[in-house]
Amino acid sequence: MDTATLALLVLAGAGAGLAGSTAGLASLVSYPALLAAGLPPLTANVTNTVALIGTTVGSVAGSRPELAGRARELRGAVALAAAGGACGAAVLLLTPPGVFERIVPFLIATASLVILLQPRLGFLQPGHRGASHPAAVLGTFAVTAYAGYFGAAAGVLLLALLSMQSAQPLARTNAVKNVLLGAANGVAALGFCLLGPVVWPAALALGAGCVVGGYLGPAVVRRAPVVLLRTVIGVAGLGLALHLWTSA
Repeated sequence: MDTATLALLVLAGAGAGLAGSTAGLASLVSYPALLAAGLPPLTANVTNTVALIGTTVGSVAGSRPELAGRARELRGAVALAAAGGACGAAVLLLTPPGVFERIVPFLIATASLVILLQPRLGFLQPGHRGASHPAAVLGTFAVTAYAGYFGAAAGVLLLALLSMQSAQPLARTNAVKNVLLGAANGVAALGFCLLGPVVWPAALALGAGCVVGGYLGPAVVRRAPVVLLRTVIGVAGLGLALHLWTSA
């Protein structure tokens, strides 16, 4: 992998970290960048999950004011998210690569539609109430399992789920979302490091950018809307899904 490609992956990582820590859209930036660098779909997905640990590192560091004193409160949720991530990673590793390549265009398309339609979907709006505790536990497990398997727009779904359970300000809920996704991605990444086809130069370059973007994201959440970011990435995601479907 040449120097120019690695440099572009660092930039893509910064964009992914920013998108992930603000709007939960990291994989819709980083995954296409890995495909553009020449990685096949399954390898790109595995490498992407490892690289996104950088987003967690950066976003948690940038969210220290929102996370202060909440370690005990989050312990159970982190364990649940880690279990979900492990299950999703296991499904990915135990199914043939061709299955993922056939499914991924539909995953990306669905994630992109969720992103674009979120303002119109009442049950995905911050402040909406309606998730009972058992449903919230099941929903968190399902979303984090999806994050371990692929994860595009998992952050959007998890942020919506957390918002239905709490009246906390968006910045505090977003910080919790970053922690839980980090737990799911971290466990999945560990499995991929041991058993998956990780391309380490790409993972390290992308991950370095993710740290920077992830660190800046919480500050953006405190100050700026993310509507434009959601629209651009959602439309681009639909284009990517169409391209992958027609070339499959």
